[in-house]
Amino acid sequence: MKAILVNNTQTEQQFLNIVEKLYQNDKAYIRPLDQDVKKVFDANQNPFFKHGQCIRWILVDDANNVLGRIAAFVNEKKAFGYEVPTGGMGFFECIDDQTAAKVLFDTAKSWLIEKGMKAMEGPINFGENDTFWGLLVEGFIPASYGMNYHPPYYHNLFKSYGFETAYEQITNIIDLTIPFPARFTKIANWVAAKPGYTFEHFNKNNAEKYINDLMEIYNDGWQDFENFTPIKKETLQESFKQMQVIMDEHLIWFSYINGEPASFIVLIPDANQMIKDFNGQLGLLQKLKFAIRRWAGVKRMRAIVMGTKQAYQKHGLESALFIKLGEYVLPKNQYTELELSWVGDFNDKMLALHEATGAKFGKKHLTLRKSF
Repeated sequence: MKAILVNNTQTEQQFLNIVEKLYQNDKAYIRPLDQDVKKVFDANQNPFFKHGQCIRWILVDDANNVLGRIAAFVNEKKAFGYEVPTGGMGFFECIDDQTAAKVLFDTAKSWLIEKGMKAMEGPINFGENDTFWGLLVEGFIPASYGMNYHPPYYHNLFKSYGFETAYEQITNIIDLTIPFPARFTKIANWVAAKPGYTFEHFNKNNAEKYINDLMEIYNDGWQDFENFTPIKKETLQESFKQMQVIMDEHLIWFSYINGEPASFIVLIPDANQMIKDFNGQLGLLQKLKFAIRRWAGVKRMRAIVMGTKQAYQKHGLESALFIKLGEYVLPKNQYTELELSWVGDFNDKMLALHEATGAKFGKKHLTLRKSF
């Protein structure tokens, strides 16, 4: 078996289509849209190419049958923020064979060593960590849009190669058919009524303002976390552009204290419930189906990111944002589930908030690390 560089239309299609073979009998698997995967590797669509580089391969046997795939990348803004220079690997898919997995891992490792890296983390994305991030190890239920899904045996392939857990990514789920706990609701309503505290949902007509507010809050609130890299405006603009098709303005909320941006939460309807039978394609027929399903509505939402400025992290603003969301969501009688994905095991405050809302464990991903 050998790894082949993806550098033309044929190998790119083989890179995409390997999932058909691997997940053909897995009813929980929902194939990501091919166009979403392609964007990651397109320098014209992925702003991370401005400060990084990536490469990908497929693995074939002697009969030219595709056995797996892998990608490797260096984000120059993050790589040198670790104890040792660290690159990334992702989009790993492989048959249940340790030899095949080793060839893939070795191929990514060799390329990263050439780039000066001394470790790699994966499976991660060449982009923000809200999509294609982490190895699923618990909760093998249909994934929400942008979340990784893997067969259980992948964990052993990683561990046998020497990967160790860098951190756990916890996804909790709120059952929206059940009211929030009384104590949570009482505190949240009290916070929301405080003088000088105001709340606004996103408005496409004033998108620039809200993107600026989100960037200000995020970069302040997350700055003390390990390996933090400030988010750029162009990255947020691209993210909101991609969300437009499924965006519901009333699912993105901001809080302000005396006019100062203080906290935010971004939710999206789960597009995977709209594309689950598309097999990665988005042609004319799929677009028509998507439009109908978007109009009809889906049952699940996904919280993709939250943030609060450090000065206001003990003010209960996150709880108040959930109440504002509830004022819009609950009367619709449409959404029955809110997936809070994902929170690192290092983020005690956010995990405590999940518990306060009554959320229950949904699934666990791992970000793994291999030192060279």
